[in-house]
Amino acid sequence: MSSHSFWYASSPTISKPLANVEDSRLKTWLIGIAGWLIALIVFFPIFWIAITAFKTEQGAYSPDLIFKPTLESFREVFARSNYKAYLLNSIYVSLGSTLLCFLIAIPAAYRMAFFPTPKTAGTLVWMMSTKMMPAVGVLLPVYLLFRTAGLLDSVWGLIFIYTLLNLPIAVWMTFTYFCEVPGAILEAARVDGASLMGELRDVLAPMSLPGISSTALLLIILSWNEAFWSINLTSAKAAPLTVFIASYSSPEGLFWAKLSAASLLAVAPIMVMGWLSQKQLVSGLTFGAVK
Repeated sequence: MSSHSFWYASSPTISKPLANVEDSRLKTWLIGIAGWLIALIVFFPIFWIAITAFKTEQGAYSPDLIFKPTLESFREVFARSNYKAYLLNSIYVSLGSTLLCFLIAIPAAYRMAFFPTPKTAGTLVWMMSTKMMPAVGVLLPVYLLFRTAGLLDSVWGLIFIYTLLNLPIAVWMTFTYFCEVPGAILEAARVDGASLMGELRDVLAPMSLPGISSTALLLIILSWNEAFWSINLTSAKAAPLTVFIASYSSPEGLFWAKLSAASLLAVAPIMVMGWLSQKQLVSGLTFGAVK
């Protein structure tokens, strides 16, 4: 071997990039493995609910993955409960509270994003701090207020309470997206004679559409999954799917197969919606992250 070839093979300028490439590949593999492990851990409860729903009540306690599937639990669930009524209540409450949230959050976020005051930051922090309060701490006064106002077991009552629950998140996220819009564009629109509604409709809405869409999806999911208030403020007429699931817990015990079937029927619509809109959700949540 010549001295030139020996120097070429042992040169640090050649081996260093190779080592960096190997380190980069190892990191990529490790990140990929970690991602799959996290995904499996998150998905496992859904998978277990799904297979338990197709077992008999006696077989629901068995960890067997190989079994003869049956629709017995689904038939009993549909025979016992009016699934359609629960589903419609969940749709009405989720969409209604999301719409009402935006009717309040968009003007508030617009004011704080483009006309901030020294107290704007403190107001935003105070709004989010209300999410840290335990719901059970205000259950009694809220229950008494709802009873006085005739909102118990009412779809409008759930829309109202869900709006109050999700409003801080709606304001924060909408405020963040509005801050990404250059103020010069709004000034140009005002020079051209645009009104306040014109600014919101023709300038802010199109430019913030990915962020607003992802916020709407998040609010719908949060409303759909809310259980504490729906269980305590409704009984039959306005009960959403969370109450539908809870009805399969009784003093006699838990009927795991029927409970799993009810849970699968309750989470399936929102999961399908999430899968179909995941691209919009991700693009909205990363809106403005890279400039």
